Amino acid sequence: MQNNIKNKLKKIRYIFLDVDGVLTDGKIIIGSDNTEYKNFDVKDGVGIFIAQNFDIKFAILTGRYSEVITNRAKELKIDIVYQNLNKKIDAYEDIKKRYNIKDEEICFIGDDLIDIPVMEKCGFSVTPSDAVKEVKEIADYICKKKGGQGCVREFIEILLKAKGIWEKSIKWYINRENQSI
Repeated sequence: MQNNIKNKLKKIRYIFLDVDGVLTDGKIIIGSDNTEYKNFDVKDGVGIFIAQNFDIKFAILTGRYSEVITNRAKELKIDIVYQNLNKKIDAYEDIKKRYNIKDEEICFIGDDLIDIPVMEKCGFSVTPSDAVKEVKEIADYICKKKGGQGCVREFIEILLKAKGIWEKSIKWYINRENQSI
């Protein structure tokens, strides 16, 4: 890993996540009773759980509103959730101000045009391999994995390795007691 990338990663304390196309594969299933379904990858959830226990905080910034997102955020113990956003940059600035966070401390993982303003401002930007071309062109890192197929976990591993705590986090996870995901 290049030193300048590793130095940027060492400063990251927050990971802001898009949902559709990042935590999910971007497909939205709506049943005849208007119940919405989304597929989440359990490996992403495990990665988030591990990172949270090593002082990485998470936020969700999504353009759509869904109870499914609310439920998944609760399950993952992500307290900062902004839904139904027309401009994610407004939520980004609000979170920075409210929690006194600097751009360089934030990684944003997004996959579509609405994500570009935040990706251009944050300290490190990441995108799944199946993101739109315009997002790939500005991302600091393009995952090998697709959205909803472990791209968040892929980046979390890279981040924890850059911080020198990946091996420690594996040992912690394997030996943890009475903690569920």
